[in-house]
Amino acid sequence: MLDSSPNNDFNRDINYVWHPCTQMKDHEAYPPLWIEKANGLYLYDKEGKSYLDVISSWWVNLFGHNHPRLNKALNEQLSKMAHVMFAGITHTPAVDLAESLVGLTPENLTRVFFSDNGSTSIEVALKMSLQYWSQTGQPQKARFAYLKGGYHGETLGALSVCGMDLFRKPFDSVLMNNIEVEGPDCFKCPYGLKPESCSAECFEVMERTLTQNASSLAGVIVEPLVQGAAGMKMYPPVYLEKLLEACEAQQVHSIFDEVAVGFGRTGTLFVCEGCNLKPTFLCLSKGITSGYLPLAATLAEESVYQVFLGDYASFKLFIHSHSYSANPLACAVANESLKMLQEEEFFNKLSPKIDAFKGGETLFTELPWCGEYRQTGMIAACELVQDKATLQPFPLEKRVGFAIYQEGLKRGLFLRPLGNVIYFLPPLIISENEIRRLLEEARDCIRAVLA
Repeated sequence: MLDSSPNNDFNRDINYVWHPCTQMKDHEAYPPLWIEKANGLYLYDKEGKSYLDVISSWWVNLFGHNHPRLNKALNEQLSKMAHVMFAGITHTPAVDLAESLVGLTPENLTRVFFSDNGSTSIEVALKMSLQYWSQTGQPQKARFAYLKGGYHGETLGALSVCGMDLFRKPFDSVLMNNIEVEGPDCFKCPYGLKPESCSAECFEVMERTLTQNASSLAGVIVEPLVQGAAGMKMYPPVYLEKLLEACEAQQVHSIFDEVAVGFGRTGTLFVCEGCNLKPTFLCLSKGITSGYLPLAATLAEESVYQVFLGDYASFKLFIHSHSYSANPLACAVANESLKMLQEEEFFNKLSPKIDAFKGGETLFTELPWCGEYRQTGMIAACELVQDKATLQPFPLEKRVGFAIYQEGLKRGLFLRPLGNVIYFLPPLIISENEIRRLLEEARDCIRAVLA
């Protein structure tokens, strides 16, 4: 018989599993959190202890775990069809979802290409852009500009527009020769300005890049408003307004990566919709199925789509496929999730929750290690520093964030800090009282570790 004791289970994990973004040697001393079930905001381990899922299980969960309406949508579709290929075949869940996404995003975005994860939605946008310029007689437009600190996934194409050495450096020798641009840094603004009152003076670097390289640039890719993996770095909409204006002037595509910030995270359904911005491409994933199944979508302008139409012999079609494109189960759950987001008063009910997160500013800024508390909608973060006057960070080798994560587990919080940044991105169903409790507990974790 197999030994079913907890220790044996952890040994089996260490012996056979390779976890993502994890130094596996850590698990010899710190076993991974073994979750048996989840419900609402909470994860439950083998002993039944609960943990508030502070980061929505890597930012995907919108409506809490095990939601009855999403379960129902999944089961109803499962009784009809689990999967079918999406080339030469179509089905109602996919068509419904595409129609909804086009109706909910800026009017210039008229076509939806389905894939299965955020990185791939980026790959699709990059490839569409490159092929567009090639098929319109400008094959020299074959590079992309991206922001320092930007993160768009970990496939090779996505890594070629990644502004973080941690992810891209091991693969530099095989990546596209794209252009990294110094982006907005509101935490340490070189102009000494505040994001709520500035005019994105920092855009001058990107403007210069576009002007000097327009003839070779296919597009510019950004995470609008919040650079997630960089530590929830936040910046104002005026930067995006200037970016779209400059891209149009220089005939360069704009790619909005809303994989992490879409579906209500910033307080509106999408950043581009909420700020009345019209990118050439919009990439979506993560929250699209509220964490139930892998699914992604790349939305494109009609003018892009038309360049791929032609007789068979022209071979202008977009050659990109996935076995699980537009999986019916995933599309069915996504459709129900979108219905829930569009229900009357949903976003009105987010307003007091957003205000509750604003209360974190008082809680955290009183700490001697809080360099900045920042917030955009339902995303908030505290950046920890050694010295508040100079904003000198803690050395990453000290693993301050990891120690706070461990302290959080003791207190029933599942945090996963980004280096020295403790961030909060819970399911949108969280209540105001739960937000206040979460912030207070996280503050106490920081005190316990650093005091």
